[in-house]
Amino acid sequence: MCLGIPGQIVKITDVNRQMALVDVSGVQREVSLECVVDDYFPLEKCVGHWALVHVGFAMSLINEGEAEATLKVLRELGEVQAELQAMRESAPSLPANVPATTSPELAVGTL
Repeated sequence: MCLGIPGQIVKITDVNRQMALVDVSGVQREVSLECVVDDYFPLEKCVGHWALVHVGFAMSLINEGEAEATLKVLRELGEVQAELQAMRESAPSLPANVPATTSPELAVGTL
């Protein structure tokens, strides 16, 4: 599974290699637009548009609403991860005879 992060195309940096500067939540990176440009959507039309970026490539173009919704979910996932980590750190230690597990039913079955 791959995760595409929404980024807004800020400017074309290399026409020959179809590279552009993309802003992803305030972080700017150079990415390839090779996967999203064609005769119907040329390179010069890309600036200002949003794209899903994965490992240095704009994989698809999306609208601003989709970008905002995706960024919101990604932020929420980050908050959930932080909360889970806080729960792990504050959890009491398990007794020596109870193996660590992520499945409560397995822990009960081993007593």
